[in-house]
Amino acid sequence: MATPRDLLNAAKSEIREIEPHDVARQLDHYTLLDVREPEEYEQGAVPGAVHVARGNLEFSVEGRLPDKGKPIAVYCAGGVRSAFATKTMQELGYTDVVSIIGGFNKWKDEGLAWTTPVALSQDQRVRYQRHLLLPEVGENGQIRLLESKVLLLGAGGLGSPAALYLAAAGVGTLGIIDMDVVDSSNLQRQILHNVDRVGMRKVDSAKMTLSAMNPDLKVLTYDTRLGADNILEIIDGYDVIVDGTDNFPTRYLVNDAALIKNIPVVHGSIFRFEGQVTVFNPFVGPCYRCMIPEPPPAELAPSCAEAGVLGVLPGIIGSVQAIETIKLLLELGDPLVGRLLTYDSLDQSFRTFKVRRDPSCPACGENAGPIVIAEYDELCMPHPVSV
Repeated sequence: MATPRDLLNAAKSEIREIEPHDVARQLDHYTLLDVREPEEYEQGAVPGAVHVARGNLEFSVEGRLPDKGKPIAVYCAGGVRSAFATKTMQELGYTDVVSIIGGFNKWKDEGLAWTTPVALSQDQRVRYQRHLLLPEVGENGQIRLLESKVLLLGAGGLGSPAALYLAAAGVGTLGIIDMDVVDSSNLQRQILHNVDRVGMRKVDSAKMTLSAMNPDLKVLTYDTRLGADNILEIIDGYDVIVDGTDNFPTRYLVNDAALIKNIPVVHGSIFRFEGQVTVFNPFVGPCYRCMIPEPPPAELAPSCAEAGVLGVLPGIIGSVQAIETIKLLLELGDPLVGRLLTYDSLDQSFRTFKVRRDPSCPACGENAGPIVIAEYDELCMPHPVSV
């Protein structure tokens, strides 16, 4: 019967091993894979290493490292688990994988660079467990969400579901701008608020709801009108803007400011029984002016207060906005850049339309001049900031 030493020797006979310094000289060549336990990883790791505990390797590594031809250097604490892990990866089809001799202990002893990585607490591991099970998210993705900042324009029909799901998902900082108060007519669709808060400032009500949902969350409130005089300062530092406004002046203003600051905008809008979502990624896809060069006359663009809206509809559209936001933050999938997703609740249909960049767009076109932040209230009648 084979002993553990026999098994280790057998594994090492079938793999390649490499000295830590040889890996350190080729960090642009190798992807490092740390197969230690989470508590070991939290105490220190090689910067940029992908962490997959040895016990989860067979079921998780392909999701984290999908390119099986890319050079990978595996390490554990002392070089034993990494040897077995390297053999396993070869059996899984990885063609260029090596084990680091002496593991992380030797790496540190030889004075090579290491750092203490940001790690989830035990409470966070429990809270975000379903995310951690997704190879496309995992611990690194969850940490990335916790370090992200998203600005929501409006704490109304679209902002409510988007904010709730982004807060629940673990986005670390949510900014909310709205200068309105909670009204009884809002409660049919604006699920951040309740009867007890009628008359309260919307941003304060939103903060109460979101803070009670997730202790990891930091909520920044802006109880002010969004205008040319403050928009660049307010949006500065945010990773994504979620647009839940319902008027053209604000949309053009946000579009131009986002282009200047190079911040993606997840745009949503609703009307009666229909809604739509798209993503404006500056200078990658079209901007709002590419899609709608000029606003329609005010009489042809009534607000929800004038035309009505099915109460459940913003929940669907706002949730799609939350998904698109998370996709942008984690660089997942194919965001709705250059595509307009429309939804008709009466026949339960989704359709997608292509939206192309306009080469002659005055904001993002090839020959566009400097963007000037200005008020656009003269374009159409102003409406409240949130639907």
